[in-house]
Amino acid sequence: MRLKDPYNRPVSNLRISLTPACNLHCIYCHAEGEKDPKAPLSLEELAEIMRVAAKFDIGSVKFTGGEPCLRADLPDIVRAVPDQMECSMTTNGTLLADIAQDLADAGLSRVNVSLDSLDHETYRKITGSDCLDDVLAGIDAAIDARLTPIKLNMVLLKGINEHEVDDFIRFVRGNRNLILQVIELMEFRDCTNHHELRELEAWLSRNSQEILTRRMHHRKKYCIDGAEVEVVRPLHNTEFCAFCNRLRVTSDGKLKPCLLRTDNHVDIRGKYGGELEALFCEAVRRRAPFFR
Repeated sequence: MRLKDPYNRPVSNLRISLTPACNLHCIYCHAEGEKDPKAPLSLEELAEIMRVAAKFDIGSVKFTGGEPCLRADLPDIVRAVPDQMECSMTTNGTLLADIAQDLADAGLSRVNVSLDSLDHETYRKITGSDCLDDVLAGIDAAIDARLTPIKLNMVLLKGINEHEVDDFIRFVRGNRNLILQVIELMEFRDCTNHHELRELEAWLSRNSQEILTRRMHHRKKYCIDGAEVEVVRPLHNTEFCAFCNRLRVTSDGKLKPCLLRTDNHVDIRGKYGGELEALFCEAVRRRAPFFR
């Protein structure tokens, strides 16, 4: 039985933060809205959450952080995913080169890699470290392990990396393993480098040979000169909310019904069986479009 919220939006996707820890310090990171996270969920707790999600016909799970690759038991977590669920991961890519094949062997299907600059100094300015070469090596390893297509998540930052969009398009051009995903800056931190993406979308629309509409958030995919580009615009976007199909789990065990809210979480830590199923239903009942 697939759950639907009061706005008739089915929940088919689960996003689980595996840890609040990260080896980078990105200037815009919103940490999934976690303000004072406790110890992350155990493998046993994660397995039970995914079992219940599968019972409610949630067909895919994405692991995030912090940085999920910091968890030594990550391959075991991937192996715990129910057979009927697709699993993917969002990572900063810095640790991916050494474990990409192990994760693929465990059942991971693909990865998103956060990469906001192809310039060493700009990358360091955004993340606090110059790990760009490690990220590029991680992308190559993920391609070799067939964790594809790989989406490169570029948060567009006014005055910092906005001039690199063309560089990223060239980087993914002609490589069917790579998709560029340009993401609007969220408003959870003091980072004030917000860049309006409507102008970029208008430019992509004018110059694309083909425009496809994905089911996820009704998001458009622009095919431009052999490159695939998606634009993620969550702010002041009624379509983003109207087509949302996602339920989130914070690293310390709370169901998060909405990306943009932190006041309606449902605590599921240590819950199993029927009690956990009821809390899933309650979290879905609390879902409402942030922008209407």
